[in-house]
Amino acid sequence: MRSDLDRLMAARELQAILVTGGEQPNTARRYLSNGVDIHGGMTIKKHGAEPVLIVGIMEVEEAAKSGLQVYTHNDFEWAQLLKAAEGNGEKALPEYYRRILAKLEIPPGRIGVYGVGDLHIWIDRIEKLRAALPEYTFVGDSGMTLFDEAYVTKDADELAIIREVARKTSEVLQTTWDYIAGHRAEGDTVVKADGSPLTIGDVKRFVRRELLDRELEDTDMIFAQGRDGGFPHSRGESDMALRLGQPIVFDLFPRQLNGGYHHDVTRTWSIGYATPEVADIYEQVTTAFFVALDAFEEPGQPTHIMQEAVQSYFESKGHPTGRSKPGTTEGYIHGLGHGVGLNIHERPSISHLAKEDRFQVGNFITIEPGLYYPERGFGVRVEDSFIINADGQLEAITNFHKELVLPLRG
Repeated sequence: MRSDLDRLMAARELQAILVTGGEQPNTARRYLSNGVDIHGGMTIKKHGAEPVLIVGIMEVEEAAKSGLQVYTHNDFEWAQLLKAAEGNGEKALPEYYRRILAKLEIPPGRIGVYGVGDLHIWIDRIEKLRAALPEYTFVGDSGMTLFDEAYVTKDADELAIIREVARKTSEVLQTTWDYIAGHRAEGDTVVKADGSPLTIGDVKRFVRRELLDRELEDTDMIFAQGRDGGFPHSRGESDMALRLGQPIVFDLFPRQLNGGYHHDVTRTWSIGYATPEVADIYEQVTTAFFVALDAFEEPGQPTHIMQEAVQSYFESKGHPTGRSKPGTTEGYIHGLGHGVGLNIHERPSISHLAKEDRFQVGNFITIEPGLYYPERGFGVRVEDSFIINADGQLEAITNFHKELVLPLRG
């Protein structure tokens, strides 16, 4: 969490961290800036000090919402430097950074560089900064990065936001269920009032509107029917009509508008009725979900134990898993869950391959067992999100039922 930043910097021997990038969503910059993601500019944190924001003049008011010290490019005479460089911004940048580092009293040493941007630009830029400012060592980070480590646990303010996003997401699941249920069938096809098919595209447009009404945004949801659901990340085909008895994997992972915190939930629905085969598989997946919950004991427990409990259950039912048959493309083929936050996938990883990850108070995680048989025409997944609360308990924050059959009443 944010209170760990100085410790994480010290472990990497960093005098400062620099988070920069363009106008696209930038989770590291938002995290360092108290939830404010400015368009362009940078955020710098000196070890032992609060971060500061450096922005263009049009961003000053937004940046001030962070509650942090805000500077503009004018404070470092960017316009004059650019003029002296005959309009060549890359030529002017080293002196610009020199002035920033002097103003913030950052001593010589290592500076960690993070953020989002075009790789070709930043590879060249860092080389120029290293040459022009030899007293500083501009470094990257790999493996479990500083921000990856910070994101693992969430503080009270983050968890309050996460619970609210979860509440709104659960509302959208209910309105989507009700929207589909309000239709009727002609033969095995779900149809609208005018008799035209209700399609996956129609449902996705409905979901996106419902999310926007709640200040959330879609991040490319999965709504995959039949064989498509047998491929865990198939998004579904927009022009496909909804059909009775065809299982649908609905994985919804929205975030706050403009790059905020996510929620992650999956339901499997079968409209009108479920075939005996799908009903049996669904019961097994639901059982595996509760096997996972039963395997959780306390913070400090290795996460892979939960995954291995689910693998053992599925294997006992005759399904291949990533442990019993590495590389399998059917059966149980993925990890049990993962951390969530400003990014949809964060640590910890709940996988039999992640031997070092452990549960901690403040984790926000998913639990999502599934079985996938595309050549048999289906996939099934059930997913809720959980917080490991201050009492060390798994706290479910997805408030929506797990019924498989969605009846029509239109």
